[in-house]
Amino acid sequence: MSLGRVLAAGVQRLRAAAADSSTAAGADLDAEVLLAHALAIPRAQLRSHPEAPADPQRIPHYLALIERRAAGEPLAYLTGWREFWSLTLAVNPAVLVPRPETELLVERALALRAAAEGRVADLGTGSGAVALALASERPRWQITATDLSGAALAVARANAARLAITTLTFRAGSWFVPLGAEAFDLIVSNPPYVAAEDPALASAALAHEPRLALSPGADALSCLRTIVRGAPHHLAAGGWLLLEHGALQGPAVRDELVLAGFRYVRSHRDLGGHERATEGQHGQI
Repeated sequence: MSLGRVLAAGVQRLRAAAADSSTAAGADLDAEVLLAHALAIPRAQLRSHPEAPADPQRIPHYLALIERRAAGEPLAYLTGWREFWSLTLAVNPAVLVPRPETELLVERALALRAAAEGRVADLGTGSGAVALALASERPRWQITATDLSGAALAVARANAARLAITTLTFRAGSWFVPLGAEAFDLIVSNPPYVAAEDPALASAALAHEPRLALSPGADALSCLRTIVRGAPHHLAAGGWLLLEHGALQGPAVRDELVLAGFRYVRSHRDLGGHERATEGQHGQI
């Protein structure tokens, strides 16, 4: 079979499995990415030479990937890679797939801490996306990345090694526990913030991702509240806390920060127009 025919079969299957027109629109791209991955060829080759024969030994693997994508498994898990910031990160089901809206955390962190040097903590680092992006932009920052999941830390460490980023320290444990009595100029976190009963957790889009990294349980704000209340003990005077949260959680997070004594509390919107990140400054400069 030609590349074009194999690709067309994948597109047809994904379009048939699409829940609505918005997901159907991505079928062409997903099928193309998966075919290039399965055949280990550039995507451009699929477009420039659709008449070329496809390796028959690799077609079954491609069709299996198509079926997994049709069942809702994230494209990043199928290929093993995800672009974030300017980096290509390895991902697997032990970590959340890094999302474009989380790049807002990187943007705000760089804006809040313009100094070339600094002590920064990334709580719940997952794949290491935020910590690695910050390290790539501020190579003299001392960044400590923590996670409760040993499997997630293994992914983050592997990403750091592959990217030859050596300025990160990885520690296992829940939130502030691995930090001891250390203080930082900036603390960032993208914690779990989806309530356990939220129907979104049952959707195909989230069903394959680690529940521990998505939901803190019945109280969607539980982890956010824990971080806000614990952060003053680990921030230097004038240090900042920066949090990602749900699209409707901005007011509640701002209230928590104010109650904890933070100043200059404000939220920022993602490209979709949703309040996605909230920050506050600790103490006097």
